[in-house]
Amino acid sequence: MGQPKLLLPWGPQTILGHLLDQWRRVGAGQIAVVVAPGQVALAAELDRLAFPVSHRIANPQPALGMFSSIQCAARWTGWQPSITHIAMALGDQPHLRDDTLRALVDWSRSQPDRICQPFFHSKTRHPILFPRPRFLELALAVEDRLSRFLKNRSDVLSSCEIEDSGLDFDIDRPEDYEKAARLYLSWNL
Repeated sequence: MGQPKLLLPWGPQTILGHLLDQWRRVGAGQIAVVVAPGQVALAAELDRLAFPVSHRIANPQPALGMFSSIQCAARWTGWQPSITHIAMALGDQPHLRDDTLRALVDWSRSQPDRICQPFFHSKTRHPILFPRPRFLELALAVEDRLSRFLKNRSDVLSSCEIEDSGLDFDIDRPEDYEKAARLYLSWNL
């Protein structure tokens, strides 16, 4: 993208601000954000949004990819004891509808011991909801990718068919950002 995706404008705020508000709207009991050290602009935006420093999880090796961030979150000792499920959400899917996230949360409530993923166009998608014990397994996972971790636990996976074309993509290029913004705008007119 040539710039931090989470800081791109999204409606009246940034993508990051929108995502934090969206997960609050769908009932998240606790929100944590994985960040790389030295991301001054991202830290400034989190400060502006009054997001607690205590809920920022440092990933000292972001070059290792997304799975390293997931493992940092799984190792984090700040999860509240009352949290039963943890949603692993991507920062580049602000275009997902609130009802999509609610449907996934509701599905995970009906499948309390299973890892729940949305299913669209014959593929599993993100975000993924993990029962807390399964999420914590990620901390010591021997797999090097989330897809391999999930494949090795196919016996506890549950897919929820959700009709949301936004599940088909995330924001990787400027044209993705424009497409996502148009899609989001069409749902919110």
